[in-house]
Amino acid sequence: MAQLRADWEHLNSPETYLGFDRQDRSASPENEARNGQGQYRLPEKLGLNHWALSGNWTIEAEKVVLREGGGSIAMQFHARDVNLVLSSKSPEPIAFRVTIDGEPPGTSWGVDVDEEGNGELGNGRMYQLVRQPGVIVDRTVEVTFSERNAEAYVFTFG
Repeated sequence: MAQLRADWEHLNSPETYLGFDRQDRSASPENEARNGQGQYRLPEKLGLNHWALSGNWTIEAEKVVLREGGGSIAMQFHARDVNLVLSSKSPEPIAFRVTIDGEPPGTSWGVDVDEEGNGELGNGRMYQLVRQPGVIVDRTVEVTFSERNAEAYVFTFG
């Protein structure tokens, strides 16, 4: 299942970079600070292909870095698969939880999470968070990290 090609017919979300050098479609109500730390909150609603942060993050040139546990990244997408390139400087793995429209993914779980949305950030790589069966519609994915030092680079879709 993880090796399936992208579902081009239903793919309406582009690759989305999170660092300020290539960042676009950020919907966090706060102004992003270049190479600075800030407290962010999710907007009431995300538009299609927009993303936002919640918690204490630093936005760097090519990534966003979580400074306190409990922070999250959310994005509204239209695709079968949602992937997120992640890394960490933490010596221990960082637990994370994925929700889709505020609920556990159930049958829409990706290979790097379980049906409840639980995953673990270890090595730096692309993590498959969502693989939707059936009809593809606009959805919102949110990834919440238990500990600080999670680093996120880019959302990709298939």
